[in-house]
Amino acid sequence: MIIVSILLVLLAVLGAPLFAIIATSAMLGFRREETDLMNMALEVLSIADLPFLAAIPLFTFAGYLLSESNAPSRLVRMTSALLGWMPGGLAIVCLSACAFFTAFTGASGVTIIALGAILYPALKQDGYGDKFNLGLVTSSGSLGLLFAPSLPLILYGVVAEVSIDDLFLAGILPGLLMLVMLSGWSLWVNRVNRRPLSSFSWRELGGALREAIWELPLPIVVLGGIYSGFFAVSEAAAVTALYVLIVEVFILREIPLKKLPDIMRDSMVLVGAILVILGVSLASTTYMIGAGVPQMLFEFVAGLVSSQVTFLILLLVFLLILGAILDIFSAIVLVVPLILPIAAGYDVHPVHLGIVFLAAMQLGYLTPPVGLNLFIASYRFDKPIMHVYSATFPFLIILMISVILITFWPDLSLLLLPGQ
Repeated sequence: MIIVSILLVLLAVLGAPLFAIIATSAMLGFRREETDLMNMALEVLSIADLPFLAAIPLFTFAGYLLSESNAPSRLVRMTSALLGWMPGGLAIVCLSACAFFTAFTGASGVTIIALGAILYPALKQDGYGDKFNLGLVTSSGSLGLLFAPSLPLILYGVVAEVSIDDLFLAGILPGLLMLVMLSGWSLWVNRVNRRPLSSFSWRELGGALREAIWELPLPIVVLGGIYSGFFAVSEAAAVTALYVLIVEVFILREIPLKKLPDIMRDSMVLVGAILVILGVSLASTTYMIGAGVPQMLFEFVAGLVSSQVTFLILLLVFLLILGAILDIFSAIVLVVPLILPIAAGYDVHPVHLGIVFLAAMQLGYLTPPVGLNLFIASYRFDKPIMHVYSATFPFLIILMISVILITFWPDLSLLLLPGQ
């Protein structure tokens, strides 16, 4: 069995599909326990019974529609009108616009591609240093992952069986902390030359709001509908997808009907990959629970760790390493079922654990040598990868400090939750 495990790890390192590795390990586990493999098939199909599962493809489709329209340009104009009058305002515009856009698309790479083409040359034209511009745009791409209706937040709630409404609330203050810390760093770095992007103009603000009038209701629809009790999460996802489809295709007509099949295919390829990994991970988790793997892991960790603080330190180190080698969706479905019972043994709130998990994994997009955002930015802006590493390093340090604060300040995640 040890030889087989080593072989599976080698196959994963060599690039074998993750779902195949997980499925193989689950099949071997079921056979070892002399359990009919039909039970594994039933476990894979059980994802159809998971709550809020429909929200994943619906929010993903809505995000892809937004990225294919002119919504990124309207978002940048609106944030520029609101914040551009501030000294160093364009850097704040970049951070705010990217965070908002990533929250709805759920993919930081899409944000870099869609907004980078607008913001990167604008920053350069406004006198910001090229290295700062590259680091800022690359780092901003993953900022919105803690804000509703971020796809990783929903997926964590599905896998961990935690209230998605609570996760949406819990991500607000930690997400704002990251945004504020990066904004403060950006202003400090450019303190010598922090001239405003433009003077405040009510006319420009009114024009920007009129231009973005159709996208402005989206946060109200999602958050207002959910927390007023008018919508469930899945219903809010359906309303959002339908609303975005009608606005971008039929009202604004920025997406031709003939392009819809391509957008559907691209968005559902991502969803399909997530659901396949989720299905085989459920089967693998069922086997591991039956075999007592979480209990054995807890006993092992308990022998090394005596306090919650020490556990959180080790968890943070583990997640930072994991984020550098595994994408966030795979990590959620593969690792969360294992660490949940261990964290519960140290009285770590499952909602706080989710925010810590996603915040730490968010750093993986920027962590050398294989951070996804680093390669996307290198390709998008035609820069050597080592130059991208160097440009993003200060932002990575700032984000790492914020993740440490989020980890050891649980009230930041739990303050807005009902009953806390």
